[in-house]
Amino acid sequence: MCNPPFYSSHEEMTATAELKTHAPHSTCTGADVEMITPGGEAAFVTRMIDESLQLRAKIQWYTSMLGKLSSVTTLVEALMERDNQNYAVTEFVQGNKTKRWAVAWSWGDMRPSMTSARGIPGFPKHLLPFPADYTFTLSSITYDAVMNAMNADLSSLPWYWKWDQSLSAGVGFASGNVWSRQARRKLKISGEKASMANSTSIPSEVELGVRVQLKLTRVQESSNNVEVLISWIRGADSVLFESFCGMLKRKLESK
Repeated sequence: MCNPPFYSSHEEMTATAELKTHAPHSTCTGADVEMITPGGEAAFVTRMIDESLQLRAKIQWYTSMLGKLSSVTTLVEALMERDNQNYAVTEFVQGNKTKRWAVAWSWGDMRPSMTSARGIPGFPKHLLPFPADYTFTLSSITYDAVMNAMNADLSSLPWYWKWDQSLSAGVGFASGNVWSRQARRKLKISGEKASMANSTSIPSEVELGVRVQLKLTRVQESSNNVEVLISWIRGADSVLFESFCGMLKRKLESK
């Protein structure tokens, strides 16, 4: 993770120190080249973003720590201007005094977890990454019934699906929208019967990757609900992810 020069000038560094209500525990030993850069940390990391446009997916994730929350807003806006929709923001709290923030971005299709990507309380919602978790709850149905119905439905699709009983979770990878009526009709018309079965290998071109986990939640002493958590783990199309979530929710709620 990059730890950039925070300040744009000696004056800014001095002014920031004077605003602090408590004296620092230790003396700053950083040289000027480590602490000061033209435009400050926001300009420094913006140059990193522009350089990452050349490297793209040769590096999976680019990360930088930041000393000002306002820089996070500036950098997220810079990413959006460059058509990046795969980024994460978070904060670090060290003890009860020092707080730092971080921004990470990727030009690949591996999605970060919600806790990592949306980790700044109170940050403007329109600047947060797309929510990559979708949860719904099923009542009046047993865990085994949900698990069996879900596996039967997902195993019938022409995609890769693998369920891990020990984790109560499964992962699926699709080359596109393979669950819509239009997709199933197209396969039926073209006579691609072999592709209608669940694949034993991950597609070479993945448009969507998801992780689906089941959890048993206690409502009353004699009653349980089943919580279904769908996490977006790979892909660039949020509409495709939402379509999958809607399809699975409708199927399981109809059981």
